[in-house]
Amino acid sequence: MSSRQRHSYGGGSSPATASSYSTSTPTYRFSPPATTDKSKSFARWISGIFINCFTPPDAVSSKGFDDSEHSVRSRRSSTGSVQRHYGNNNAKETENQNRRFTIDEINEATKNFSPSFRIGQGGFGTVYKARLRDGTTVAIKRAKKSLHDDRQGAEFMSEIQTLSQVTHLSLVRYYGYLVHNDEKILIVEYVANGSLRDHLECKEGKILDMATRLDIAIDIAHAITYLHMYTQPPLIHRDIKSSNILLTENFRAKVADFGFARLAPDTESGATHVSTQVKGTAGYLDPEYLTTYQLTDKSDVYSFGVLLVELLTGRRPIELHREQKERITIRWAIKKFTNGDTISVLDPKLERSPANNLALEKVLEMAFQCLAPTRGSRPTMKKCSEILWGIRKDYRQLLNTSL
Repeated sequence: MSSRQRHSYGGGSSPATASSYSTSTPTYRFSPPATTDKSKSFARWISGIFINCFTPPDAVSSKGFDDSEHSVRSRRSSTGSVQRHYGNNNAKETENQNRRFTIDEINEATKNFSPSFRIGQGGFGTVYKARLRDGTTVAIKRAKKSLHDDRQGAEFMSEIQTLSQVTHLSLVRYYGYLVHNDEKILIVEYVANGSLRDHLECKEGKILDMATRLDIAIDIAHAITYLHMYTQPPLIHRDIKSSNILLTENFRAKVADFGFARLAPDTESGATHVSTQVKGTAGYLDPEYLTTYQLTDKSDVYSFGVLLVELLTGRRPIELHREQKERITIRWAIKKFTNGDTISVLDPKLERSPANNLALEKVLEMAFQCLAPTRGSRPTMKKCSEILWGIRKDYRQLLNTSL
């Protein structure tokens, strides 16, 4: 099995063509790039708020964005072109993608779970690449049998509930499930081109240029915006990271692994879930979630900010092999940014050009807003989508003028 087949698989995925993605421009508003003075002012603000990035939330005072929780709730009820752009919760379509498979079908598709069909291993269990009777190539997630207790069974059914209600081009598609004796299995889309993490490390043999990275960032932002605003009830992904972003053969992103996804009831307080057990991945975890145990949609925004820094630098969030001051990537990037040395954080595999440099600065500005220690200071995912769309537009214009 090739390296492209044997990649990290959070939730599975499948090949998609360019026609699978909308090319229409949504009705986004985007402010012109900040002036030099504003950039300096923003750098000073960043420097102050991140002196201690992991300070407990009550020790940091900051202003919230005008894109408030109330405005997010009001937009959630909107319909029309924006709703169609972010996804569709058509009941008939959802019903068709929540099929209960038989054990015979799964055994036939995986050749009785042959090791040659195995493509990954995760917290949920083992993932197999398989072909269904109708010819569809899928990823089959087989739960660890050692985890077959009441808690794990409840989490499995919760994942089914989550997967069956989401339909978006930038989310891994869910086909169905199987519960048979001690077997618990999910059948999801197979994405053939590996994870974002694989490509940032060039394991797949292709360097992602800046244009592709911007496309990927926008795809992810659209997918998470859909979960936060256009599912009922809203959903929090809870484990956004580069290994959970799978790429199609056309290098468009699909967000995978809903194993940690939580329902996000629309409450006035914004607090959606309180638990003594923090779930997620080190380096991507919202510091406010770590200290309050309250999970909100802004926890996803924080993880997305970490992912953006990773996307631009090529570095993992935590790199223990580096010297002490560079081990936490976001701290290192913020310090470089505030010292006016932004260009030095750009992935060395990318060309230093006016278009790339501008995109780097603008995306980092937004990423650092996402990384604000308190959730009230972070933008919504929809706001992130709008900003990224504008950055990509400016990037393309600058690229064309420099040719």
